[in-house]
Amino acid sequence: MATGSTDAGEEARGAGRPSPRKSIALRIDPAVYEALAKWAADDLRSVNAQIEVLLRRALDDAGRSPREAAPIRRRGRPRREI
Repeated sequence: MATGSTDAGEEARGAGRPSPRKSIALRIDPAVYEALAKWAADDLRSVNAQIEVLLRRALDDAGRSPREAAPIRRRGRPRREI
């Protein structure tokens, strides 16, 4: 039996590496989620990525964007390296 504490998603990520991203639980109306999921699919993003894009835009609009935040990832699949 293993000892020590692990975060909820650590085993899924493998190798015991902690995630550099913060995980949160989100309670959202099912109709809002469906609309968000459709929008995310139209933009070739996951729902999680779409939420992050929207939150970053809201922070920018409010003048509260953190300077130390990493740039957002590009949409779609990563480019193949040749």
